[in-house]
Amino acid sequence: MGTMGLLSILRRLKQSPEQEVRLLLLGLDNAGKTTLLKQLAAEDISHIIPTQGFNIKSVQSSGFKLNVWDIGGQCKIRPYWRNYFENTDMLIYVIDSSDRKRFEETSLELAELLEEEKLAAVPLLVFANKQDLMTASPASELAESLNLHTIRDRMWQVQACSALTAEGVQDGMTWVCRNIRFRKR
Repeated sequence: MGTMGLLSILRRLKQSPEQEVRLLLLGLDNAGKTTLLKQLAAEDISHIIPTQGFNIKSVQSSGFKLNVWDIGGQCKIRPYWRNYFENTDMLIYVIDSSDRKRFEETSLELAELLEEEKLAAVPLLVFANKQDLMTASPASELAESLNLHTIRDRMWQVQACSALTAEGVQDGMTWVCRNIRFRKR
């Protein structure tokens, strides 16, 4: 795959290549978001701009715009997140599959996100990351502890992956391209 970055490959899959697609890449700290970001936007990773005050990274690459930040335990800044929810086309939620102690926390955070009015009906891709580790839970087990089967108001998918080796990442992003719901802006 080289340093092209998945997004440049995925551009061909988009229904309307000229329209910017807004991806929200969220998860607890240490879930592997930055590593995933490097797989997605190889050529632009040096241009990550952390937002003042809290660490939101925005990356633009081949017609995709990714906003990335750590969720969890940051009650003070939570209200600011809502500004970034506007016009999101796809929610990508990253989980460290090997960190069972935090499954409950990550599950509660996800549930809260799915309640957000501005994210209503936005399709959800859950990356069950760090599958390269022996201690990783399988994606199916993760889906169960996150209660994903109870989601009725949006398309969703769990994808086992390793952001480190890139395994599973392209499969997940192909699903993203096929299920993005373009809203009239």
